[in-house]
Amino acid sequence: MFSFLAIDYFSLLLPLAYLTTLIGSLGTFSYLYRRRQALKAATLEPWFPAHLQRNIYLSLLELSSSPSAKQEVPDSLLRAALLRRAVEDIRRLISLRNAKPALTQLLQRGSVGDELMQRFTVAEKEMEAELKEVVEEANALSQGPVPWGQYIFQSASECVGREMLDKQLEKVEEIRVEGKEQWERRRETVREGFMKELEAETPVKKEEKDRKGSKSGSDESDVVVVESGGPEEGAVVKDEPLTKIKQELQSSPGTPSTPGSSKKKKGKK
Repeated sequence: MFSFLAIDYFSLLLPLAYLTTLIGSLGTFSYLYRRRQALKAATLEPWFPAHLQRNIYLSLLELSSSPSAKQEVPDSLLRAALLRRAVEDIRRLISLRNAKPALTQLLQRGSVGDELMQRFTVAEKEMEAELKEVVEEANALSQGPVPWGQYIFQSASECVGREMLDKQLEKVEEIRVEGKEQWERRRETVREGFMKELEAETPVKKEEKDRKGSKSGSDESDVVVVESGGPEEGAVVKDEPLTKIKQELQSSPGTPSTPGSSKKKKGKK
């Protein structure tokens, strides 16, 4: 009739004690593990250096809110500092997005350790908290009907794009100047080579001119102009020596006499 009173409660307490011990040990292990991971993450080297723009903004905000400040910080200065902070956040966000695919691929290959991935994960979480904080600060400083937090990062992105464009233009200018200097050096080298070649060719040209001049002088000495008594008056006889021409003129019997000789003959008569 009262058979339940005959149950061995000691045998029931053993499984309950085992489960309690197991759950307690697992909870203790989980707590210690999470605590150790948190301490390890706190001691990890940060992914980015100190956020200087955030520190400047917080310093200005503290000065504006302190009652002992001699001069109030204008809101325009706070907005400018917050915008610079947002610009730096955009730079860091772009860096994280560019590094994530390569880091994931290296982690899958086993080229990097888990510590580096933990640093990257911590940096992503800090960046998310930073973006939320910037939006809240922008909404607190907004004056118009539209909250500034809705478009502060758009303005920051435009500033980052402008800075990147300026850097690219500076690189292009440096490349242009370097290319111009190289071209000037090359042109000077080519010019010097041409001048050396011209200086080497000048003596040869002078010798050729001297030879041509001597040859033309000998040709002119062989030219005889017959003024009268020839086949044609004023004719030029070339390539004949002067002595040969005189001999031919003296030996020819039918040469016409000069007017002076005919006059002498008439006087004798």
